Amino acid sequence: MKAARNGTKDSLQKTKSAMMRKISFLRRKDHAEEGREDVRYMNVFLSESKHPLPELKPMPAGLSSQQMVRRLILGSIVQSERSYLDSLKRVLQDYEKPLLQPETRVLSPKKVRQIFYRLQEIHQCHSMFQIALASRVADWDQSEKIGDLFVASFSKSMVLDVYSDYVNNFMNAMTLIKKACISNPAFLDFLKKKQASNPDRITLYGLMVKPIQRFPQFILLLQDMLKNTPRNHPDRLPLQLAITELETLAEKLNQQKHLAEQLAEVQQLALSIGDQDLNKVTRYQHSQLIQSEVLIETVYGEQGQVVKSKERKVFLLNDMLVCASVTPKGGSDISNLVPGLKYSVKWVAPLLQTQVVEVGQEDTDGLIHLRGKAKTLSSSGVAGKPLRRFTPPSRMPQWKTLPLSGKVFIGPPRLYQELEELQHDLSVVEAVTLLVGTLHGTYQNLNTTVSQDWCLALQRLIQIKEEEIQCANKCCLRLSVPAKPDKSGHAVSFMVVFNTPSPLSKICWVNRIHLAKIAQREENRPGWDFTEDDDEGRIKAPFRLPLLACRLPVSSTKAQQTKLAAALYVPAQCALLGFCTASTSLPQGQLWVGSRGDGSCQGQVKIFSLNRSTPRMIKSIKLGAPVLCLEYITEPIEQKEYGQTTSKLGSTICLGLQDGNILVYGSVDTYVQSLQTFFSPEGRPVVCLKHAAAVLFAGLANGKVAVYRRKTGERLWDIASCRSVALGSAPVGSLLTLEDTVWASCANSVTVIQVSSLHTLSFEAHPESAAEVCHMVGSGGGVWMAFTHSSSIHLFHTETLDHLQEINISTCFAHLTVGHGSLCVTSLLICQGLLWVGTTQGAILTFPVPTLEGIPKIRGKGMMSLNAHNGPVDFLVPILSTLSADTLKRDSLCSGSFQGSDGEEGGEEMKGGEDDAVEQDMGSCPPVGSPTRERSKGVLLQYHLRSTSQLPGVLLMAKPHQELHEASPELPEQSPEDSTIYELSEKPNVWVRGGPVEKEVQGGHNKFTSAAVISGGRGYRRVRERTSAENRLDSIENTLLVWQLPLALSP
Repeated sequence: MKAARNGTKDSLQKTKSAMMRKISFLRRKDHAEEGREDVRYMNVFLSESKHPLPELKPMPAGLSSQQMVRRLILGSIVQSERSYLDSLKRVLQDYEKPLLQPETRVLSPKKVRQIFYRLQEIHQCHSMFQIALASRVADWDQSEKIGDLFVASFSKSMVLDVYSDYVNNFMNAMTLIKKACISNPAFLDFLKKKQASNPDRITLYGLMVKPIQRFPQFILLLQDMLKNTPRNHPDRLPLQLAITELETLAEKLNQQKHLAEQLAEVQQLALSIGDQDLNKVTRYQHSQLIQSEVLIETVYGEQGQVVKSKERKVFLLNDMLVCASVTPKGGSDISNLVPGLKYSVKWVAPLLQTQVVEVGQEDTDGLIHLRGKAKTLSSSGVAGKPLRRFTPPSRMPQWKTLPLSGKVFIGPPRLYQELEELQHDLSVVEAVTLLVGTLHGTYQNLNTTVSQDWCLALQRLIQIKEEEIQCANKCCLRLSVPAKPDKSGHAVSFMVVFNTPSPLSKICWVNRIHLAKIAQREENRPGWDFTEDDDEGRIKAPFRLPLLACRLPVSSTKAQQTKLAAALYVPAQCALLGFCTASTSLPQGQLWVGSRGDGSCQGQVKIFSLNRSTPRMIKSIKLGAPVLCLEYITEPIEQKEYGQTTSKLGSTICLGLQDGNILVYGSVDTYVQSLQTFFSPEGRPVVCLKHAAAVLFAGLANGKVAVYRRKTGERLWDIASCRSVALGSAPVGSLLTLEDTVWASCANSVTVIQVSSLHTLSFEAHPESAAEVCHMVGSGGGVWMAFTHSSSIHLFHTETLDHLQEINISTCFAHLTVGHGSLCVTSLLICQGLLWVGTTQGAILTFPVPTLEGIPKIRGKGMMSLNAHNGPVDFLVPILSTLSADTLKRDSLCSGSFQGSDGEEGGEEMKGGEDDAVEQDMGSCPPVGSPTRERSKGVLLQYHLRSTSQLPGVLLMAKPHQELHEASPELPEQSPEDSTIYELSEKPNVWVRGGPVEKEVQGGHNKFTSAAVISGGRGYRRVRERTSAENRLDSIENTLLVWQLPLALSP
C-alpha cells in the first residue's frame, strides 16, 4: 500500500481493488516453495495398450553397412529412452507417491512437492516423445529419418521451462532431503529401505540427477548417427539441426545448474564465516564463485618429510580466496544417500595479493621460501602461529639456489637434495675421469671411454631428476597467501601447498586465478554490455567472458597514414614454456601484421613475439607494395623412407601484395629474404589467399581465382601449374576452406570449388547485386557471411546451400550509443563458441554459437564489448595453443612422491619425458644429518656402452683371467639388467624402459586449448565514455587489442 501511494492515483486505486478482491498478485510467486501444479501443463494419462513401446522390426535384407549401423544406433536411442522413462517412473511411483499417502506420510505434502517439483511434467514430455518415437521406429525402413523428430520434440519452450525449473530447484531439493534425513529418522529409514529393495541399489540422488544428464546422452547418440549418415541423405540436415537444438538446450541447463550450485555454495560458505562484514560480501552479488574443489593440503617439514595432510575445500571467488575444512553433513549414512559437506573456514585472502608459485622461476627477487615447520593460519589471519615471510635467499638455511641455468626451485626439499647429490657425484666422476686419463696401463673396463660413459649416464640422471621435479609440480598447487603485517610493519605471507586430483585440475586452478585477476582491472569492470532482454548474461561471472588482457600500439603517431590490412598467427612450440604457464600466458608464437599506406606504394609487415606476458615487436619487413592478405601454410609431418629422413624446411607464410606479387617466407627464420616470389596472372592485385592440402588459392581483383600446386616432395609452389577459375567481373571478396572445397565470393554470389578437380558450383547469397560478400567464416555445418555496407549477417548450410538464418546486429544493440553513423560489419570470426563481429564504429559484438557438428545458429543473446577502437575493426585473428595429452598425464611421481609421513618410499619410477623413462632402484634418501643413511641397490651407470668386451686391454679384476668364464653376474657388463631393464632408443641420449603402457589422461579429457583473439584498428576508447586529452594521441594510432578467453577442455 505504501509503494502504491508513492505512485499514481490509478495505481493506488488498483491496489485497493485488488486487496478487496483478495488477489495476491503483489506477492512474489516462488514455485519451488509453493510446490503447486502449474496450470500451463496438463496431466495427460498415457495408456500403454493404446501406445505400445517403440520396437524395431526385423532387419531386412540388402542393407548397406551404414544402414545397418544406423539401425543399431536407433536401437540404442530406443533403449536409452526406455531406461530413462523407467527411472522417472521409479521416482514418481516408489518415492513421491508413497510419501504423499496419509498412512505412510513421513514428510509434509508441501515438502514432498518441493522435492519432486516438475518431475511429473518431465515424465509427460518424454512419454509423448516416446509415442512419436514408436511411430518413427515402425516406419524406419521406409523413411530413415529421426532428426526432425528431435527438433520438433525438444525445441518447444515447454521443454526448456520444465527442465529449467527442475534444474533451478535441484539444489533446493537436495537441501530439503539432507535436512529431512537429519531431523526425521523415519524418512532416512524410508530412503534406506527403498535403496535396498532396488536391484541396482541406486540412490534417490542417482535417480534425480538423471534429468540433468539426459541431453548430453542424446547428443552423443545423434553424433554417432550423423557420422554414419551420407552427405546426400535427407536426414543429414535434420540431424545437424537436432544436435544444435540439444546442444543449446544442454548449455542453458548447464549454466543454470552451475549458477544454482554456486549460489548454494556461497550461501553455505557465508554461514561458515564469522566476520559479519565478510558474511555480507559473500551473501550478495559482490562476490561470485568461480571455482571450488576439495584439495589435499600437504604440510612438509624442513627436510621434506610430510608432517600432515588434510582435505580442504578451496573457494575461488572473483575477489578473494577461501580455504575451509570439510566434514560430511549428517554422518556417513546421509552422505552416502545425498552428497553434502559443511565447512569451517580456516583463512581468507584477497585474490590480488595471492600469488601462484611455480617450479623453475628465473627471477630470484621476492621469491617465497619455506622456513621452519609449516603451519596453517586461522580465519583471523595470525592466531599466534608462526608465519612464513618474504626472506632473502641469502638468509635461507634450508633452501639453496641450485646451479641449474640460474633457476631457483621451490618444492619438497628431498627432490632437490637428491639433485644436489647427483651434481656432486658428477663433479667427482669428472675428476676421476681426469685421473683415469693419466693411467699408464690399458684396461678394458677402466679407461677414459668408460669414465666418460659414466659422466653421460650421470648427466642423464640429472636430467631425469629435473623432469621428476617438474612432474611433481604437475599436481602441486603452491600459493603465497598474505597475512597481517608483523609488529615491525613488514609484509608477511605464508606458503600453502595443495595436491590436486589431476594435472588438469592444477592447470584449471592456475588459469582461473589468472583470469580472475585480469577481470579485476578497470577496463574489465564491466567489460561487456548485454542486450536489453538478456538477464542471464548480466549474471555471468566476468572470467567466463573474453577479457581485455593488453593493448599494443602498432604504429606511432608519425605514421598516421598507414592502415592495417591483415594479420596472421604463426604458432610455435616454446621449450622453455612451463607446464602451467601455458594456461596463463598467451598462446606461444608470432603475430604477423600487414599494413598499407593511404595513397602510398609501399607496404610493411611487423612481426610480434607472443612468447612473453606482453607481446613485443621483433622485426619489421619493408615491402615495395601494400600488403592485402596473409596466409599461414603448415607443412606435413616428415616421413622416413629407406632409412633416410626427408628434408623439412618448416611452415611458410604467403603474402599477397597490391602489385600482384605473392611472396613466400619461412616461419622459422624470418631474417632472410623471401623464399619465393612470383606474379599472379596478368599482375592483378592479390586480394585474398587460402590453401587446402597442397594447393594455394589466390583471389584476384579481376574476379578470378589463381590455383597453384606443388611439385612432389617440394615445399615451394610450381608457377607453371597455375590455373585460373573465373568467378565474375568484380574483385574476389573472400575465400574460405571447408574440408575438400574452397568457397570463393564475387559480388553477391558464392562459388564452391572442388580442390582436386576444380569443379565449381555457384549460388546467389543475396538478392541485391550491390550487396557484395566481403567476409565468410565456417563452423560445423554452416557458413556465416557478411556483406559490404550492411549490418546483417546470413547463415548458409554447407551441403544444401540453403539459407538458414539472418541476424541484424543494429537492432540487437539499438539501446546502446556506439558512435556516429550506421553500424556495419567489417570483420567476422568464430572462436571458442562465439561469433565475433567487428563493426565500422570500432565496437566488437559476440553471439553464442554451437561448437559441435550441428548448425552454428545464433540461439542466445549477444553482447557488445565496452572496449572498442576509434575506427573500423580491420581484422579479428584467433590465436590458439593446445597442450598435448602427454603433458596432462599423471605420472606415478605425482601420486607416489608425496605419500607417507616420513618421506620414505620404496622403489621409485622416474619418468624422463614423453616417451622415455629409466627405472631407478635408488630407494629413499633419509634427511641430511640422520644417524644412518643406508643406500639400497645401486644404479647401473651405463649410457652408450652395453659391454666393455670390445674395448682394448685386459679386464681389470681381482680374479685370475682363467676364471673369467665363471665371472659373477655382479659384473656390470654381464648383469641381467643390461637386457631386461634398459634399452637404447633411436636417440642415443634417451633411456627407454619397456613394459607398462603409459596411463591415459586423468579426468576423461585429452587436451586443453588456450585461446585469445586479437582485433586491429585505429586507436582505443571506452564505449560511452569521453576521450580525455591525454588519450587523444592514442586514438589515432593503429592498435591491437588482445582478448584472452577461458581455458577450453575437449575430449
